[in-house]
Amino acid sequence: MEGKPFTCSCVFNVKKRSWKGGIQVAVVLTQSQIDQFNTDVDFSSWLSLALIDLADEDRLTLQERAHELFIQALCWCKLDLALQSGITQENQCLAENTGIAEVRDAVIKRTNFITSYVASELDLVLRDVAAP
Repeated sequence: MEGKPFTCSCVFNVKKRSWKGGIQVAVVLTQSQIDQFNTDVDFSSWLSLALIDLADEDRLTLQERAHELFIQALCWCKLDLALQSGITQENQCLAENTGIAEVRDAVIKRTNFITSYVASELDLVLRDVAAP
């Protein structure tokens, strides 16, 4: 975010059926929060395994994009919590300190959603690593 180093944000257009129009919601996370969520769901290890068979140049490009998608998915989790709690119909910002404990719980519970979303957006074909 401009003027706030080590901070990321995603802006979502939100429309509920009961509303006459849509709103924009900016969702903000700090880099330390992103790093913590990464550790919580072991995203870096998952990504390394998902990209292991790719050429180095392809892997680097996809790693960068995967981290952007990971942040989007984290923000999406935070937005979903706000929608469940009933946000008002006005443009707003969910600041970096808003509901972080709840967001962390949601991120951990939605690990499969997050990795599936990233894999889908990157067109990755994931192989099962089931035990023999």
